[in-house]
Amino acid sequence: MRTAPHRTLRRFYADDSGRRPFVSALFDDAAEHYDWVCRMMSFGAGQLYRRLALTRIGLAPGMRLLDVATGTGLVARSALHVLGQPGGVVGVDPSRGMLEKAAETLTSPLVQARAEALPFRAGHFDRVSMGYALRHVAELEVTFLEFARVLKPGGRLLILEISRPRSLIARSLLQLYLGRVLPLVVRIGTGHRNAELLVKYYWETIAECVPVEKIVEIVQASGFVEVEHRMLGGFLAEYVATKPG
Repeated sequence: MRTAPHRTLRRFYADDSGRRPFVSALFDDAAEHYDWVCRMMSFGAGQLYRRLALTRIGLAPGMRLLDVATGTGLVARSALHVLGQPGGVVGVDPSRGMLEKAAETLTSPLVQARAEALPFRAGHFDRVSMGYALRHVAELEVTFLEFARVLKPGGRLLILEISRPRSLIARSLLQLYLGRVLPLVVRIGTGHRNAELLVKYYWETIAECVPVEKIVEIVQASGFVEVEHRMLGGFLAEYVATKPG
């Protein structure tokens, strides 16, 4: 069975065959403004949160980390603060525009590839991370099997996500901010149509994402153990898992 992270969002593309071209073009075009948008989403606290999350999975100097869907390198840059050496981090992303933007601030290796087909040998990395991009993969099962394949035995996986709050009040507030307020702020702040569209699409993928329990089930079925899921602030989700060995 193959599970997509969310249903077909026909407001943005007609069918599943149009999903990948739409997402690629959207991220390519909005790359210039992506870091600014992320700061608005996190109220400036994103960098500290990412560093703490990486520290919680035991990332330490001497390790090798693969940051999947690295985007402009936000998680990768946080990892470098922990590791201290550029060669310890490899960034992967399907978007050429995002990688070009990441290269402006990162000296680490950057590779254009999708999470479902990672171009690395088995057992190559101590840690694998993915920040706020699980909703953009095509198939969850294939993605997690790839994560398990490239990790060393005993290696750990960290997925950072934004999840739909269980509380109706919290869900309504998040929808108001991400679905209405932030797109307006982005339109005024950047004057860029696709940056605004990116935020609207972002909220739709959160609202339609498969349940947390389903993601945990797929992680476990992919061979990971010690699978943990934490919610912070009612909507920040961390998935942590270990490859046996």
